[in-house]
Amino acid sequence: TGTRAALLDCYQGDIMSDEFELIAKYFAPLAGAGGLGLLDDAAIMTPAIGKDLVISKDMLVAGVHFFEDDDPAQIAMKALGVNLSDLAGKGASPIGYLLAIALTQEISDDWLESFSSGLKASQEKYGFCLLGGDTVKTPGPLTISITIFGDVAGGQVVKRSGAKVGDIVYVTGTIGDGALGLIERSKFEAAAVDRYLLNRYLEPQPRVALGRSLAGLVGAGMDISDGLLADASHMMKASGCGMYIERDKIPISEQARLCIEMDASLWQTVLAGGDDYELLLTCRPDRQHALMSVAKQADTLITAIGVIIEGDSLDVRDGNGETLDYDKLGYVHF
Repeated sequence: TGTRAALLDCYQGDIMSDEFELIAKYFAPLAGAGGLGLLDDAAIMTPAIGKDLVISKDMLVAGVHFFEDDDPAQIAMKALGVNLSDLAGKGASPIGYLLAIALTQEISDDWLESFSSGLKASQEKYGFCLLGGDTVKTPGPLTISITIFGDVAGGQVVKRSGAKVGDIVYVTGTIGDGALGLIERSKFEAAAVDRYLLNRYLEPQPRVALGRSLAGLVGAGMDISDGLLADASHMMKASGCGMYIERDKIPISEQARLCIEMDASLWQTVLAGGDDYELLLTCRPDRQHALMSVAKQADTLITAIGVIIEGDSLDVRDGNGETLDYDKLGYVHF
């Protein structure tokens, strides 16, 4: 009885009493031609000739993947950003997405206005559109699920399984900022150094521009979301190889460096904290120059941090070549 009463209460509020009105006001303006104005129960998508369709999906839950009182625009940009990052890791360009959102009774018109503005900002920045989706009410928590579509030249999708012994291991951007930003978000601190890390957590910057140039250039690739070590282990398993990483070559921001200087144990957060949404890539030695060139054209920092080796071990070494211990690989979903 208590559960049924909660569900009834969920549907009795004035806000969003008409699903079609809500869709028309906040989401239809974001739809592309394939979305049919969000007036139908389906969308139309025709892949370009010679292209393969690449599809990814991520779900974000309040209290797990974001704080419910975060800026709604930033929640929207993060929801799209984590999906765009998956496409970038496959060498694909975004085309469109489906949005399913379960809204709690506390969600207001102002919240929806801000949320849709965040979706619009990401769409305009990366050049894709909304195709459709679903909206429901829930007693909680607020849940956002996005299915994203991209394309890549036929047969050129970048896979996790393409790493070969002798490949150089690269990462984009800086590692650890998002996980450190989550710590700062939990502490509600607002110093300048913390604000940088907080923004890296709230607004991931998917490497879409570089991702478009990776097909046929790198051996293996994926985005880093669960933590550098966890995702490195996923790549190793898929490719049937090992890897060693030189910790001191891992690129970190000046803000992250300051945190580590105050607490050396935060290296574990950098290695395994997650929320990076950078790319982990492997490249044959004779292709390094070409990879560095496309990274420069995409205005993306890229750094060599290790090598693919025989076996199945993941070794993290310090500046003296000594193997380091680590407490965990990364974020665990279950």
